[in-house]
Amino acid sequence: MQELGLYLDIVVRMDFKLPVEMLKRILGAIFTVAVMACQGTPKPQQVIEGIPNIMPDEKQSLVARQIVALIENYNYKKLTVNDSISSLVLDKYIKALDPYRNYFLASDIKSFEQFRTTLDDAFRTGDLSAPFYIFNVYSKRYNETMNYAIAHIKDKYDFDQQDSYVFNREKMPWVASITALNDIWRKKVKYELVNLKLAGTSEVKNVETLTKRYQNLKSQSAKLNNQDVFQVIMDAFTGTIDPHTNYFNPTKASQFNEQMSRSIEGIGAYLQSENDVLKIAEVTPGGPAFKSKQLHAGDRIIGVAQGMGDFEDIIGWRLDIAITKIKGPKGTIVRLKIIPVGHDMSSKPVIVEITREKIVMEDQSAKKEVKTVQSNGKPYKIGIINVPAFYIDSKAAIAREVNYKSTTRDVKLLIDTLKNKDKVDAIVMDLRGNGGGSLLEAVNLTGLFIDQGPVVQVKDPKGEIEVDRDDNPGVAWSGPFGVLVDRTTASASEIFAGAIQDYARGVIIGTQTYGKGTVQQPIDLNKLTNPSILQRLASMVQVNATGSAKAAQKVSDIQLGQINLTIAKFYRVNGSSTQHKGVMPDITLPSFYPMDKVGEDTEASALPWDEIQKSDFTPVDNLSAVKAELVKLHETRMEKSLDYKILVQDIADMKKRNLETSVTLNENKLKSERESLEVKSLEKLNKLRISRGLAAVKKGDKIKKEENFDFLEEETLKVMADYIQLKPTV
Repeated sequence: MQELGLYLDIVVRMDFKLPVEMLKRILGAIFTVAVMACQGTPKPQQVIEGIPNIMPDEKQSLVARQIVALIENYNYKKLTVNDSISSLVLDKYIKALDPYRNYFLASDIKSFEQFRTTLDDAFRTGDLSAPFYIFNVYSKRYNETMNYAIAHIKDKYDFDQQDSYVFNREKMPWVASITALNDIWRKKVKYELVNLKLAGTSEVKNVETLTKRYQNLKSQSAKLNNQDVFQVIMDAFTGTIDPHTNYFNPTKASQFNEQMSRSIEGIGAYLQSENDVLKIAEVTPGGPAFKSKQLHAGDRIIGVAQGMGDFEDIIGWRLDIAITKIKGPKGTIVRLKIIPVGHDMSSKPVIVEITREKIVMEDQSAKKEVKTVQSNGKPYKIGIINVPAFYIDSKAAIAREVNYKSTTRDVKLLIDTLKNKDKVDAIVMDLRGNGGGSLLEAVNLTGLFIDQGPVVQVKDPKGEIEVDRDDNPGVAWSGPFGVLVDRTTASASEIFAGAIQDYARGVIIGTQTYGKGTVQQPIDLNKLTNPSILQRLASMVQVNATGSAKAAQKVSDIQLGQINLTIAKFYRVNGSSTQHKGVMPDITLPSFYPMDKVGEDTEASALPWDEIQKSDFTPVDNLSAVKAELVKLHETRMEKSLDYKILVQDIADMKKRNLETSVTLNENKLKSERESLEVKSLEKLNKLRISRGLAAVKKGDKIKKEENFDFLEEETLKVMADYIQLKPTV
């Protein structure tokens, strides 16, 4: 189910920093809470007729109580889980299950109102009967719609009708009857069929494909267990508290820690499910997908084949099962059927072949390249250092190995080469897509460009402030310096960019950054639980996902999962928080990412921006006049830039498409719309190619890698050339 996937596989990069004494206080308190919490008695579960009902177990009851205690005592917000929280959780939970209002009836939603102000008390006592009941109602409706869809795939549809399908009903009323719900699903089936038809396959094959697709949906639904349901419930709960406090059930905790250790074998992409389709949320820098340059965030995967084997249609598959098909041993080949980002689902799929690799984030080094830009008749050499993450081989560092891997060490070597061998005139640090990582590395990396001083301030829930400093004398680079950022530049990256800006050490170029200015600490709930309670849980007769009894377990089998708890907040040395607002660039470039959909300020539960007293630091220079002149020169270029005009138009077109909620079901009209988009896209591409002295291409032509261009990078280089001329030394 795509709705579950949205919440089960989002990777949140965090900066871990929890004082030892605070952790001791948490441990002491929660041992006590856990003992007291086991006194609760869950209420009888209301049963939904006609389906296997999924029931909560004692472990989940205990975890719910622990999470309430952790949030109320140690979350940075210092809030009480009350009726207002309960109301928000209910809405978030229902939206998680049915975001586009395709399953629940209005009568179902009305019946759930009885729980609006009681979930807070229920979680506090470990009573999960209400949210599990809601899920079972959802499961019944889900199965009913799947049965209806399967039964009507073979119907005769008129693709010449001037009708339409509303694919996004998020803001529409809940439907009042089964008849109205069936009408929605009949149009959805028709939409799926016309997409398949436009792809060029036969009617018989299309019916077969769609039937298998919906049968897979039913099959995946039947495989859900109480851990899956509990995960969605806790996601709704913790997500209501703040965007980065997350609970992971045992399976998801294992996956999360595997991802955080950056040692998995696969293609190197973070995936999520949206509207029954697997979508690439992020391409891991340095991974095989990234290196292939064939996959991008927003691309949708509709089929998977192992090696040269047959493709499996994975539309509608459960997210974690689809991921297992894509992951695999290094050296093996996986082929993917892709609908590229921005293309309609009826577009002909692109086949992408990728050789899997071991993805070890610590081994993904910063990379450099040197480019020459002409300005006022003179060439300038600019060194570009791309930093994919703030990484460090912590184990090797603790073991005092001489050549342990870290961002700062790698960048230092690159700077030495750029300075002494390449003889560059300026350096640009490209932090686009860098979601953060090690806070220590952000501090140390800043130290390569400033000569000692505070870099970041960290405030805990008690209001105590710790200042992290660079205490290493000297700098690795004192020449003109720029930092390129985008909307996905987050966390530790924002610490670095903010410090460079505050010290007036360089210019920040790009878009407003993400705005994640909070610190999380992973807490293993088993370690916070009295061993006697774990023993008691193991000795109890457990109830499985369908409510049947099963044998007692070993203590080692009792796994409670982990919570990543927000426990502190970042502040720049100028006293401004990076939370919510992020870092505002000195030179603003257009954003590929919709600013109203991506970023901390789009999260309803995000902590607000605020300020504290600034640190005692001395700026390297005063760049106010230089920055003002750089903005003027940049804006003059943009007035004449074809790249800029096309990019702005592309962004406007994307925003317009994002506002669309329906699609035509008329075959000829849909085909015409798709072909029109393809023609416009090709025309724009050729305008840009011709402006660069390249030959125009035709539909289906492959473009050489060396002919691809990055407008944002190119404009950054021109800004740096201006910077060199305005202020050749720093």
